[in-house]
Amino acid sequence: MKPKKEVTIYDIALKLDLSSATVSRALKNHPAINKNTKKKIQDAAKELGYRHNTFASNLRKQKTNTIGVIVHELNSNFITSVLAGIEKITTEAGYDLIIAHSSESFEKESANALNLFHKRVDGLIASLAFDTQGLDHYKSFSDRSIPVIFFDRVEENSDSTKVIIDNYKCGYQATKHLIDQGCKRIVLVTASLKRNVYAQRHKGYTDALFDNNIPFNENYVLIKDLSEQCGIEAALEILKMKPLPDGAFITNDFSAAVCMQTLKEHGINIPEDHN
Repeated sequence: MKPKKEVTIYDIALKLDLSSATVSRALKNHPAINKNTKKKIQDAAKELGYRHNTFASNLRKQKTNTIGVIVHELNSNFITSVLAGIEKITTEAGYDLIIAHSSESFEKESANALNLFHKRVDGLIASLAFDTQGLDHYKSFSDRSIPVIFFDRVEENSDSTKVIIDNYKCGYQATKHLIDQGCKRIVLVTASLKRNVYAQRHKGYTDALFDNNIPFNENYVLIKDLSEQCGIEAALEILKMKPLPDGAFITNDFSAAVCMQTLKEHGINIPEDHN
């Protein structure tokens, strides 16, 4: 079946016996157009199935009113809350979002960055994948003076604009909280220490142990990919430890939930079995 021809402002003008300039202004809600004429034009546009050609308009203006977002995962309360915050602000400012997902792959992240560059986004917000090294794949944006902001997972030694929390302090406080509960054999389940988030939380963990005279045990540090399978694997490794750890600091909420569930399925009572 042959697709229907795209309706233009000239089709609306022909139907209503008006000039194309009048139709164009009315569809842009121009104050110079009479209210009744404006309604007649808008009704005709709806009836004919007219669609505003945003792409062509944006090309003329050299602006797309679109922000690109690259995230490394989607099954995270943190990421979904960040996306909700971004969406709230961009909507209020009249911008659309294009969200891309790297699935923790540098290769996919690079492809997403290139795709968003060719989609002519006005700006980019990105959180890096586990294995991303360097920021060369974002150079095309800086070359065109397109702003890029990195959040959560960033290259700390770069001059890029970054939005991060104090991951060292978080790691320290989480470990200190467990120590204050009487824990001395604390497992850390975390991800690649090449990423700033996990390197800083690991440092907070080790410093909290040191400050409280608890020896660091490298066997208690489990480096995982923070997937569902990782939560299960971490729990099974914990169960094999002798003596059994009495506390766990897991740097990802999804993995923590899966790990806790697996431990419970193997007869561990949380938090009762901490001694």
